[in-house]
Amino acid sequence: MRNRVKEFRANREWSQQHLADELGVSRQTIISIERGRFDPSLPLAFRLASLFGSTIEDLFIPDDYSPGAPGTSQAPGAPQA
Repeated sequence: MRNRVKEFRANREWSQQHLADELGVSRQTIISIERGRFDPSLPLAFRLASLFGSTIEDLFIPDDYSPGAPGTSQAPGAPQA
């Protein structure tokens, strides 16, 4: 899964340590998320999105998600009609 955590953090001029402190996690956790080595738990993903005033969908992009591709007009994981 790809993510935009580093981009959102940089836009706020926050250090990795500041973000880690805000979330109550280690700086290493933030580094691992930003590098794509660790996918956060759903509760942590919600906390990240809330902290950035964003949505999970704006922060995290599944590897197989391609906007505009057939069958991807809905949110990832949404049931098909």
